[in-house]
Amino acid sequence: MKETTTLRQKISQFLYVLVPILVTQIALYSMNLFDTMMSGNVSSNDLAGVAIGSSLWVPIFTGISGILMAITPIVAQHLGANNKKEVPYAVVQGIYLSIALAIIVIILGFLFLNPILSLMNLDPVVEKIAREYLIALAIGVIPLFAYTVLRSFMDALGHTRVTMIITLLSLPINIFFNYILIFGKLGFPQLGGVGAGYASTITYICITLMAVYFIHRVTPFAEYQVFLNWFKVSFQSWKEILKIGVPSGLAIFCETSIFAAVTLLMAKFSTITIAAHQAALNFASLLYMMPLSISIALTITVGFEVGAKRFKDARSYSYLGISSGLILGVLASVILFVFNKQVGMLYTTEPEVLDLIQQFLIYAIFFQLSDAIGAPIQGALRGYKDVNVTFLLAVVSFWVIGLPLGYVLAKFTEFGPFGYWLGLIIGLASGAVFLFLRLRVIQKRTISSKTNLKIAG
Repeated sequence: MKETTTLRQKISQFLYVLVPILVTQIALYSMNLFDTMMSGNVSSNDLAGVAIGSSLWVPIFTGISGILMAITPIVAQHLGANNKKEVPYAVVQGIYLSIALAIIVIILGFLFLNPILSLMNLDPVVEKIAREYLIALAIGVIPLFAYTVLRSFMDALGHTRVTMIITLLSLPINIFFNYILIFGKLGFPQLGGVGAGYASTITYICITLMAVYFIHRVTPFAEYQVFLNWFKVSFQSWKEILKIGVPSGLAIFCETSIFAAVTLLMAKFSTITIAAHQAALNFASLLYMMPLSISIALTITVGFEVGAKRFKDARSYSYLGISSGLILGVLASVILFVFNKQVGMLYTTEPEVLDLIQQFLIYAIFFQLSDAIGAPIQGALRGYKDVNVTFLLAVVSFWVIGLPLGYVLAKFTEFGPFGYWLGLIIGLASGAVFLFLRLRVIQKRTISSKTNLKIAG
């Protein structure tokens, strides 16, 4: 990262940070995409089982990742303020915290997984697949969360191409183990959807080991000597990470868990409906990686400028990112509209499931447009370290507006299961508006505070 003075320089630097993040996010999510897609080609039961398992896992994973990604603005602002000596300490404390959070997640899963699945009244076969899929994933939780910290450190330095390389190298590993474990190839037993869980765990371990190698051996990461000094656990440092990370993580959890809640509420519908809903949501989530990547890039670029007290430059990056998100959102919507049937055929050959997937994908178009604005704004606000209000806005948008409205539409109108999606669309759109208004407030406040300091000086 370096200071920029013209719009052209900002666009160039933003793209330099963004493109590798985008490739990384798409490749990383592709693991879940292939889990779902390949499981669906075994049977609708396997697709539904992985759908239920993913619906329980993804909110937890994204929420905890959101907490640990607080390392990105912390490191970015240290670099912007030229406090490089503080970086290794922050990263090591982040690793300690990631291990602690992983252990908590495993314990809670052990205590509550069976009761939650029992309450859902699922088909016994689907319930068994969901349970065993989650148990398989649990083995990889510690390395996955540790990797989130290491990746946040590397991204904060602006060298996002390294995490892109790591993820691209790991994707063939995931596909290979999916193939042999889901379908029972090369002498392995056919595990169906459960095999996807084991394949993901193996991949998580691989990407963590690769990240450790790059940070320990490759410049400029090796210059920080992150693994040279294992500092004592500092609960004060954990508090700083959690202070920034918890509101961000909860905001992300609110958004992802709302989709999980809808999937769980749809358990009362048929296995075919659950499978179609999850397939459509799975592909829509892949397209969501575009605004999410812009969000991460904005956290880095805005955080760097805020750390250097260049608030007008931070504002310029914010609007550059929002504009990029809107352009990509329109592109994603066109893809969903034009290739509606082709997308559905990636997940199933069963005509009834395919028809439902196509209907759900039409609603997903409106998801893309709302996320295209909302996600980049969240990233910009994280760069300002403004996270508490963002969390409250997420709660209101998704849980006060989106889900209750979706429930009413699903239960008391002819929309049926599509009513949940319509409610979520309205929640997402409301959130985007609220977040934009908050960003405007923060930008005016920071720029006016700097002006007042200059006058006082």
